Amino acid sequence: MNMTRAERTKAGRIAALLAAPALFLAACGDGTESLTIATGSTGGTYFPLGGAIAGVWNDNVEDVRVSTQSSGASDENLALLHDEEVDLIMAVNGRAALAHAGADPFDGEDHDITFIGNVYREVNQIVARADAGIETVEDLDGMRVAIGPPGSGTEAFARDLMERAGIQVEEFQDTFGDAADRLRDGSIDATFGILALPAGSLEEVATAIDLTLVSLEGELLEQTLTDDPSLTEVPYEPGTYTNIDEPATLVTNWATLYARSDLDDDTAYELTRVMYQETEAIIAAHATAEEIDIETALDGRGDIPLHPGAERYYEEVGALD
Repeated sequence: MNMTRAERTKAGRIAALLAAPALFLAACGDGTESLTIATGSTGGTYFPLGGAIAGVWNDNVEDVRVSTQSSGASDENLALLHDEEVDLIMAVNGRAALAHAGADPFDGEDHDITFIGNVYREVNQIVARADAGIETVEDLDGMRVAIGPPGSGTEAFARDLMERAGIQVEEFQDTFGDAADRLRDGSIDATFGILALPAGSLEEVATAIDLTLVSLEGELLEQTLTDDPSLTEVPYEPGTYTNIDEPATLVTNWATLYARSDLDDDTAYELTRVMYQETEAIIAAHATAEEIDIETALDGRGDIPLHPGAERYYEEVGALD
């Protein structure tokens, strides 16, 4: 049964309260600033990478303790930030741009959101079982497809793309890890995922069964890029996933770190500085952190304002020149 955005947001709020880590409670009352970052679902990239970043912050930023929270990812995270239930979020830059503009599905909402910095390129992937005979997006019509966790950027991308292509599928809304398990056991035919490339959960499946990476082509690709200017075209390099050796055209967003404007300026400065200066420590915990790069930190920011603390860091290192 599909939930409305309001229902998904309410569920996310309840989950946020139930999942509040003990670390947050332990840090209260001792002069330490306690922050929470909303990440994503297990099996995706946000959850472990967000944890890796938080760990490095905790090791390198004095008097700040950052705990992580799993979630449905981008849209749910934006709602949690808007409702002041978390302090920091990871989100797809295109979804954050819609929230900042108060555009669908955030119509009439006034989001206080500031840009901290880019983390990694998120590649929109559609992976199918080879025995399902799916080669194009249109071939998904009528198939059993995982479209992403409720409230995620993946779900929004999948629904927009399917509407553009004029197709309908039998929908499943699992975590990325559960979707990968379903793909492996044959209970679904394909899965959408806005994930790092390669995504660990999908690489595990690729070593077990034959998979196909669905390419975006022709008018559907052109219309997708026109409809969402935050997307850019990216080629799939054969062999990036085990046994997926055919080239494909994919589209990518940025996974970006955001905060409200009321985050302390000095804290925002330190979080930004450490994320870009202590990359080796983050990489040691999660390989996707290799993409954390000051040279691309501000790409795709659009109209979202820089947090003043982050801006001070970028000015110091000449990233705004």
